[in-house]
Amino acid sequence: MLRLTVLLYIAAEVLYFSDTLLLVSTVNKHKPWIETSYHGVITENTDIVLLDPPLVALDKDAPIPYAGEICAFNIHGLEAPFEAVVLNGTSGEGQLRARGLVDCELQKEYTFIIQAHDCGSGPGGTEGKKSHKAVVHIQVNDMNEFAPVFREPQYHASVTEGKIYDSILQVEATDQDCSPQYSQICNYQISTTNTPFAIDRNGNIRNTEKLSYDRQQQYEIQVTAWDCGQKRALHSVPVHIDVKPVCKPGWQGWNKRGCDRETYSEKSLQKLCGASSGSTDLLPAPSASTNWTASLVTDSGRDSDLIFRFDGRQAAKIPDWVVPQNLTDQFTIATWMKHGPSPGLRAEKETLLCNSDKTEMNRHHYSLYVHNCRLVFLLRRDFTQVDTFRPAEFHWKLEQICDKEWHYYVINVEFPVVTLYVDGVTYDPYLVTDDWPIHPSQIDVQLTVGACWQGGEVTKSRFTQYFRGSLSGLTIRPGKIESQKVISCLQACKEGLDINSLESLDKSIKFHFNPAQSILVMEGEDLDNINAAVRKVSYINSRQFPTPGIRRLHISTAVQCFGEDTCITIPDIDAVVMVLQPSEPRITITGVERLSWPASDLRAAGGVALFHDLHIISTVTRTDITTQHTVLEEIIHNLDYCDVLVLGEELRAGQESLQLQRSALLGKHLDATNSTSGMSIYGVDSMSNYEQVIRQVRYYNWRPAQLTERRFRLTCSELNGRYTSNEFNLEVSVLHNSETVEHVNHMVASPQYMQAVHHPSMIHDLYPSVPSAATVVIVMCITALVVVVVLGIYRIHLTHQQEVKLVETAKEADAPWDDSALTITVNPMEVGGGEDTLMLFTQRGYDKEEPHHRHGRGLGSLYTV
Repeated sequence: MLRLTVLLYIAAEVLYFSDTLLLVSTVNKHKPWIETSYHGVITENTDIVLLDPPLVALDKDAPIPYAGEICAFNIHGLEAPFEAVVLNGTSGEGQLRARGLVDCELQKEYTFIIQAHDCGSGPGGTEGKKSHKAVVHIQVNDMNEFAPVFREPQYHASVTEGKIYDSILQVEATDQDCSPQYSQICNYQISTTNTPFAIDRNGNIRNTEKLSYDRQQQYEIQVTAWDCGQKRALHSVPVHIDVKPVCKPGWQGWNKRGCDRETYSEKSLQKLCGASSGSTDLLPAPSASTNWTASLVTDSGRDSDLIFRFDGRQAAKIPDWVVPQNLTDQFTIATWMKHGPSPGLRAEKETLLCNSDKTEMNRHHYSLYVHNCRLVFLLRRDFTQVDTFRPAEFHWKLEQICDKEWHYYVINVEFPVVTLYVDGVTYDPYLVTDDWPIHPSQIDVQLTVGACWQGGEVTKSRFTQYFRGSLSGLTIRPGKIESQKVISCLQACKEGLDINSLESLDKSIKFHFNPAQSILVMEGEDLDNINAAVRKVSYINSRQFPTPGIRRLHISTAVQCFGEDTCITIPDIDAVVMVLQPSEPRITITGVERLSWPASDLRAAGGVALFHDLHIISTVTRTDITTQHTVLEEIIHNLDYCDVLVLGEELRAGQESLQLQRSALLGKHLDATNSTSGMSIYGVDSMSNYEQVIRQVRYYNWRPAQLTERRFRLTCSELNGRYTSNEFNLEVSVLHNSETVEHVNHMVASPQYMQAVHHPSMIHDLYPSVPSAATVVIVMCITALVVVVVLGIYRIHLTHQQEVKLVETAKEADAPWDDSALTITVNPMEVGGGEDTLMLFTQRGYDKEEPHHRHGRGLGSLYTV
């Protein structure tokens, strides 16, 4: 009975498990359920996707284990860079992630299929069921990674002066970001300050005021851009805008030119014209000692002289040690000026020269400025005992001030009279205003060029009233005014009109020249006399080398008729005078190109002359009319500078120098400057005077021990570099002493004689080395000399031995012998028969006899003792 019970129990268990297995196999009846579509957002460079609705899978088999659980979400589409993970299998929550960083600039949107899988009948997910397929749309959100970049590296445009443009040009920037927010350009801005331009949100640039070609010919502005995410461009773009002058009607092909003036430097011309000395150059060429003009804009344009261009932004302070301190009631201010109309309707003052308070106050003591095509000179004198108005401002209104041409201005001050010369013609002021004298003070003053210094009553000292134009040769000469003759010479043309044989001109003809002799007016009543007078008109050019080109001649005639109903008119005549290219001179420098000097001569008080046999000649090539052969003809003309340049290493300061006595320049129109790089001799003078001065240039070297040679180069010029000589190179070799080896045979000569013999090496320190051939001859002579000396000493030695025997014999005979006065003379050069002989002396008891030398140089000139 017991056994049966057990069996039944076991059978029940099997049935139970069988029933259970049956239930498990049939419990996963339903598929998981998800939404039919999802929309997601992911920000680039992140990995989490935000889905709407959230990713959740539901299963009706829940809460049955496995059958009601979600094991996976599968994505269909291998190209989609995403994966879905199960966060909670029981609740069916999932999450969509990026497998890597997504980039909006590569792809903005993704679409793919997703399915949910339940766990099936067991942990392995066997016999699991799939949900339906759902569509997922993913949008990639942009980040502001990129800054705007301009399409062009720079922009160019041109405008015509005097016009307002709605748009001069358009700049454009782009952005590589993918979204409209970050890829669109929302704003442009001009980063350059104080410019007459503006820009709108679309990049269109316009001018805010009318532009003037005379004021500024070109503008450069910097433009930047922002995207709509407020990210700024890393680099601004330059925009160049050229201003073109307005087109004006007129004739073309008419060559307007200045007159043919001498092209020497201003300083040389002042010497040639006899100008008073003591003038101060306020605009010298920039150098180490004249550095106040280094910041100014320089150019070479007016007769090859140095000019300074001012555009309303440059000015220079004159150092106190340069400013003339002794201005009295007489002084002269002179300058070349080129100036055009001032820009704007209300033009500001444009200061050429200004002397004002350096600090505390802004008083102008004297100044020269331009205002609305008027030249104004201000002169405020110090307060004196006389408490009255005094002349303070002198005004001139002249066309030359604004005609954009070069003119020479000279202001002569003989207070209270002030006279203006323009191109040699005098002009009285049309207006003179009076003012109170200024009270003297202890405030220092500042002299400036190109603007006026405002040192007081402002938060920060600054320049004001800037000049716009060009200046050259601005000088002040205190204590003396310049004569009209000198002023006319400084600006005078070397060409013009003239009348041949004035004495033959009919007395009824009246004629008048303007100061420059460029205009001639002739009046007369008799037609034949007028014809004869016109035939005597000629063109002259006194320059030795005129500037070639066309000179245009215009003849206009006016006829007055008396008692006639109608009067005739004579048409004008235009003609040209052709100035041909002159025969250009060839300046040639000749002389010895290699010199050898002993080092001792370089140390001497007089140094050595470098160019003692220098010659400067000038030749031109001319054609013989009769033979039609070209010949070289020597001509005489002036030079204006010669430069001695040190080649290689510069001269060592304190050890060597080039020197020229000031007395060499007396009576000549020459000056000289000196430095470690060479010497410059300048001034307009004859070639013979230049020769005389250059021949006196000497070279000194107080420590020539380490020097073997020095090289120099000499060049000369005429007409400020228009004609230049050849480059004359000079090489100076320095001869150093070398010790001679003693060749006397010590085994042959007796020691007591060796001590007293002076060898040729004693004279070697004063004897310079010579070329190799001469050295060989001298060595042979010295060798023969040594042989003869040795033979002579040997003979002396034999004689001495005989004398010793005689002395011993005398001693034996008790006869004493005093040998203190014995002198032996040897002349080893007797066999040579030469005129120059070397005498060697020896004397017993006197071993330090020094020879007396006669200095000599050259082959065969041995020193005689």
